[in-house]
Amino acid sequence: MEYRTDVTRNSGQSNDRDRVLDATDIVDVVGDHVALRSKGREFVCLCPFHDDRNPSMYVVPVKQIFHCFVCGAGGNAIDFVMRYHGMDFLEALKFLAEKAGLELTRRERQPRSAAAGEQAAVDYSRDDLAAANRVAASFFASILKHPEHGAVARDVVERRGISADMVEAFGIGAAPARWDGLIQTIRARDLPEAHFLAAGLLKAREQGDGAYDTFRNRLIFPIFDQLGRPVAFGGRIIDPEDTPKYVNSPESILFDKGSTLFGLPQAMAGIKQKRSVIVTEGYTDVIACHQAGVTNVVATLGTALTDRHARLLRRLCDEVILLFDGDEAGQRAADRAFEVFFLEPIDVRVTTLPDGQDPDELLKQAGGREAFDAAMERARDAVAFRLDRLEHSLSGHDYESASRVRALEEELARLVELGLHDLAPLRRQALLRRLGRVSGLGEQAVLAAIPHRRRAPRGGETSGPEDLDAGGSGGSSSGRAPTVLEHMLGCLLHDPTLISENREVLDDILTRGDYGSDPAGRVAAAVKKLVGLGTPPGLSEVLGVVEEPSARELATRLALHVASITDDDRERLIRHWASCVARLAQESGVGRQDGEVSARDALVAGLARRQSAHRERGTANAPVLPRVR
Repeated sequence: MEYRTDVTRNSGQSNDRDRVLDATDIVDVVGDHVALRSKGREFVCLCPFHDDRNPSMYVVPVKQIFHCFVCGAGGNAIDFVMRYHGMDFLEALKFLAEKAGLELTRRERQPRSAAAGEQAAVDYSRDDLAAANRVAASFFASILKHPEHGAVARDVVERRGISADMVEAFGIGAAPARWDGLIQTIRARDLPEAHFLAAGLLKAREQGDGAYDTFRNRLIFPIFDQLGRPVAFGGRIIDPEDTPKYVNSPESILFDKGSTLFGLPQAMAGIKQKRSVIVTEGYTDVIACHQAGVTNVVATLGTALTDRHARLLRRLCDEVILLFDGDEAGQRAADRAFEVFFLEPIDVRVTTLPDGQDPDELLKQAGGREAFDAAMERARDAVAFRLDRLEHSLSGHDYESASRVRALEEELARLVELGLHDLAPLRRQALLRRLGRVSGLGEQAVLAAIPHRRRAPRGGETSGPEDLDAGGSGGSSSGRAPTVLEHMLGCLLHDPTLISENREVLDDILTRGDYGSDPAGRVAAAVKKLVGLGTPPGLSEVLGVVEEPSARELATRLALHVASITDDDRERLIRHWASCVARLAQESGVGRQDGEVSARDALVAGLARRQSAHRERGTANAPVLPRVR
């Protein structure tokens, strides 16, 4: 049973459910479907970091962590925000602080050495670029309102029928017809020009020193990320004699065309309400749709749809309607969209507007809204759209011709490359049945012609220590079962009071270099550092010390793995810890006499491990184990 977070808050469900939804930053940020796990202590929701539509990401309110057992993503609320919104650590920290109503105190930067002077000239962060974009957005908006410098731009806005409400909602502005409009503002406010250069708002002169404005005499359309922050700008010509028609901000550490959609913040409410999004191709098309009351419309930024776009939209809605031109370029765009969304568990449809019009043209005509809605209603399934084109290409060939068979084989090979074997069984069967009908060869012939998938080698996977991975999936960074040392790290992360148990083995755990992965070694180093400071090395404390994402994910995975196989039971945890200590002692040669371990000691140690493993599995009474005397 699934509950949407916005519904669950006031749904009258159990107090636990409401309390966690309000108190857990991670769940609040997810904004997707959330369901209560049977234990009542954890929530499982749809993981936004991979393509599986089944709930797999666990949020543990008590520990304030999340972990996906499918793709391995894990950490605390800061890690989630960094991955979900593409932020760096400082941005994520500020984002969460604002949500919690906390004020951050900025530390003073350390003075740089003279040798680092050259690097200092290009030292900037995402936050620096974001600040530069905010200044520019405010500047362009003020120019549009300026009695003199914005007059021509306002005439263009009026001629294009853009209302004052849309100007405000989309932050539309104007760049003055001069080379130094923005740069004068920057210098007057004593702002660092390097940040504006890095954001693409200024360009360095090819000859001599100094810089000049990138956007001049243009209508400006700010491009916002999903949080509503300006990350880039698009500038459309005001003077028809100018070229090119559009000038756009370059990609930067803040702006990635392949994961950004124009109009997304403005469309978010409409998308969530209708659980559907319409994707078109131009700024003014999006604005025209919103002005006409169709508020679930976004646009790509001069590039084809990408996998990142698909993952973003999959998190927000259940249906994507692609609005393309009816020409050959539009057909190719539709094919590309089919491939991008092939594995996504989301409905994708394709449509065009009558007479090859774009939304801006159509919606300004009498009856334009009705014609637009009708076009959306007749949108066709993307798979059917693709197969219609295939059927058309096969129509000129005889059923038994080599060219017809070759065309079908090429299509099947491409589908395998796109992940046909990974497609959900029912979707795969429906697709193959339609292919058999379109090709005229039948479903069985199509099945026989499908190329076998070449399996990638599972390099680096090794078996873990015998009987220790009683809980199922391992906790290592490579998909293998965790080693003894990694199990012991997980025990300490889960319950740092275990330091008092077998204290003599602690140094061995923290100084050994034979961990199964580099991330595990970094986790061990963090635990050692905390122990040296007298701080209990729990998971939250370790995540506050470790910086590498792979090590943070591994620490979360190991702690949750131990919690799972011991069912959060203190006695079972101590038994598991003791089993690990015994195994570590055996592997280290402790108790050897004359370089050998006696057969009896080896037997006793082996049986003890198996008994412990059966306890973890809940099969402690299994008759296969002889009593150890």
